[in-house]
Amino acid sequence: MKLFKIAATVATLIATPLFAAEAENTLVIEVAGANSGTIEITLRPDVAPNHVERIKTLARAGKYDNVVFHRVIDGFMAQTGDVQFGKRGADLARAGTGASDMPDLKAEFSNLAFDTGVLGMARSSNPDSANSQFFIMFEPGFFLNNQYTVIGKVSAGQDVVNAIKRGKGQSGSVDDPDYMARVRVKSDIE
Repeated sequence: MKLFKIAATVATLIATPLFAAEAENTLVIEVAGANSGTIEITLRPDVAPNHVERIKTLARAGKYDNVVFHRVIDGFMAQTGDVQFGKRGADLARAGTGASDMPDLKAEFSNLAFDTGVLGMARSSNPDSANSQFFIMFEPGFFLNNQYTVIGKVSAGQDVVNAIKRGKGQSGSVDDPDYMARVRVKSDIE
């Protein structure tokens, strides 16, 4: 009986930090607009530590709050995260061209595939130009593999992702877009 109690205590001590690490690396996005709901993203600091740290820093500073999904292409992905020009209520003509006031990030490519629900960092043609913008995949996009940095994957709320208002044509620009009302790191809200 004593051995069982010791084993249970050890198991609890081991599991507690793992749970805390899980919450520390879970991004919670509250979507609002024509469609609403909550998305949880499991972040991957093991493959993209600098990109994950950037996302968490911006989320903790409230920079992603009220930022629109400015580029949404049916059958492909929903892009957001322009903290400079993508705020709801602003003139969105330049949405998708802005960034945070922090420097761009060096690419952290991995062998993780761009499957449904994967969160990737948006960038220009320069692989080392990711900053604040990211996208969530509606469907697999394996042509992006080893071209863009994977930073996580939807762990809950893919139905909310799938309901994000689509844009027009190949550009995916959206009239009256859905937006991220609030974005937080889960450990900060528990």
